[in-house]
Parts: sequence; C-alpha cells; structure tokens
Amino acid sequence: MDTHVSEVAQIRKQIEAEYIAAQRGLEGLATVARHEYITARMENMDRCHQQLVRLLGEEQAIQIVAQVFGTL
Repeated sequence: MDTHVSEVAQIRKQIEAEYIAAQRGLEGLATVARHEYITARMENMDRCHQQLVRLLGEEQAIQIVAQVFGTL
C-alpha cells in the first residue's frame, strides 16, 4: 500500500513540475520553440494523468490533476 501511495505522490509531483515548466515556457524562447516546449510539457502531464487513471481510476485522477492546477 505504501508503494501505491508513494507512486501517486511521485506522479503528482511530476505533474506539478511539468505545469510549472510550461508556465515558465510562456515567458521565454522564440514562438515556435515555446509552442513545442509547452506542447511537450502538456504531453508529459497527459502521460502522468494516464498513469494515475490506471492506479486510481478516472475520477480520482482528475481530482488530483485539478488539485495540482488549483494550488499553483
């Protein structure tokens, strides 16, 4: 059980890092590079979300992602 909780916490932390990186990407780089950078961060967040869905189900996964977005 601790492994499961630990894995969820790690994924949540990764979503947070990707979200912050995407926000910072809005402040720098050329337009095309910025778009590609932010797209990559969003794709990484989606992969993390899909991992949460497999572990917890869709509803709980969405709640965790919404919590991350709401706290930043």
